[in-house]
Amino acid sequence: MISDSLFHGRTIFSFEVFPPKRSAPIDTIYRTLDGLQGLHPDFISVTYGAAGNGNTASTVQIASAIQRQYGIESVAHLPCLYLSHKQAASMVSEFQENGIQNILALRGDVVPDLQPQGDFPHASALVSFLKQAGNFHILAACYPEVHPEAPDMKTDIRHLKEKTDAGASHLITQLFLDNTYFYSFLKRVRAAGITAPVEAGIMPVINKKQIQRMVSLCGASLPEKFRTMMDRYGDNPEAMQDAGIAYAVDQIVDLVSHGVDGIHLYTMNNPLVARRICKATATLFKN
Repeated sequence: MISDSLFHGRTIFSFEVFPPKRSAPIDTIYRTLDGLQGLHPDFISVTYGAAGNGNTASTVQIASAIQRQYGIESVAHLPCLYLSHKQAASMVSEFQENGIQNILALRGDVVPDLQPQGDFPHASALVSFLKQAGNFHILAACYPEVHPEAPDMKTDIRHLKEKTDAGASHLITQLFLDNTYFYSFLKRVRAAGITAPVEAGIMPVINKKQIQRMVSLCGASLPEKFRTMMDRYGDNPEAMQDAGIAYAVDQIVDLVSHGVDGIHLYTMNNPLVARRICKATATLFKN
């Protein structure tokens, strides 16, 4: 289990991976994990799948393998909007049977034409449920530029405090491309009495299509510096990859210099990109 003491006196470094599509063999994720070996993240989180395309079995299988085969702590994502209490209890049992003790509690994406169960309208309700259901380290998500469905930052932070009050003791942000948004958000979070460690979610952007999709999902803004990079290198895949990695490294260096609690790298299942970023920032995370 991830210990709260993990954050004491150091900046932690973690990864996110996602299960392969239902049509793809599960083995493809193990090639990704093999490629990440030797980078020594503090933990690896495993997504459930966006927009209702989740696969509980593969998330549990991969999270369990990360711990048992690779010797790294894992975090299983659990979106709750379409779960009943009975289904959630069944999943808790499955997590426990597979030795998974760390859960990222999420509301999850709204799926058009699919009716929510109603048992967990917000992530805070799932956090409360998990807190009562077992001995879990519970993580929650947050948005430096405001959740796309929140009316304003004040309301969004109030909902975030509901999650930490319910039992979430560790926060991970959605991606952002301008660190000033993160610093402003963190000041507001602390002023609201939220003391949980906040990891900064960093996504290395290596192609135009990728960032256009992600921005449409999470509402992250594109700073002028980033737009200039995209305009210059967006049509040259090799140059765009180099520039995107350099941009992410620059973000990480700045964040660590400012004493960020942790960096959560959205690997996009690309070990080569993750390895290059780790090599460029390795000395920043040494105790």
